[in-house]
Amino acid sequence: MKKIVLAMLLLFSALAWAGGDPNPADYTINVHVSSSSIDIERGFQLLNAVIDGKKYELGSELRIGRLLAFGDYRAKLVKDEHKTAYDSLQVYEFLFPDKKTRQFEVVGQRE
Repeated sequence: MKKIVLAMLLLFSALAWAGGDPNPADYTINVHVSSSSIDIERGFQLLNAVIDGKKYELGSELRIGRLLAFGDYRAKLVKDEHKTAYDSLQVYEFLFPDKKTRQFEVVGQRE
């Protein structure tokens, strides 16, 4: 099992490097992060954010062990599935000043 996980990590790492630097012009969505926390047991990073005036909870399963700073970030919507009128799956990719990216899935929304 560990070999499979290691192989998958190597594959995803290779694919990530193959793409080159992201184009900042593709990241047209403004995201304001107002809180950041980590679920210690699962290593899941949770953010409270405002996107286009709507409040969302975003999650990332990356085990980076650090909190994301509050503030404004540029993002793009990389997955937007609506298989029914009442269900949705959305994933945003954040672009950081050092041109690194990280994906966050919408795991909650509030009014």
